[in-house]
Amino acid sequence: MKKWYNEEYEFTVKVLGFLRGNKTERYCRNGEEPGDTYTCTYGCPVNKDGQGICSKTMMMLYPLMEAVRSGGDLENLGGDSKYTKTVVCPDGCVMFRLTAKPLGNPNFHKGKFWDYPDETEEQK
Repeated sequence: MKKWYNEEYEFTVKVLGFLRGNKTERYCRNGEEPGDTYTCTYGCPVNKDGQGICSKTMMMLYPLMEAVRSGGDLENLGGDSKYTKTVVCPDGCVMFRLTAKPLGNPNFHKGKFWDYPDETEEQK
């Protein structure tokens, strides 16, 4: 991997708790526990041990992350503030809080970081 673009936002996803029960065993397939924290910029969120967040939950988080990246306000989507929103996993088991932190870097598209590579002789 060769990360070359400094992203605009850093995202933190914290496990707040369970909707029912008080333990992860036989409840949350990914083993999420209250207090677990995941971070990312553009890639998928991982915890301090390099373990990834639940893939079903990521399907819910990605559109919210894209909304923030495109200048949106999470309050318009039921968030607690412009940069925070509580979500429940698709299985209805675990509650998460998504928090975005602006890093002050230029937007990927407006900053014209996106471009098609020049054709090489091999591609012609």
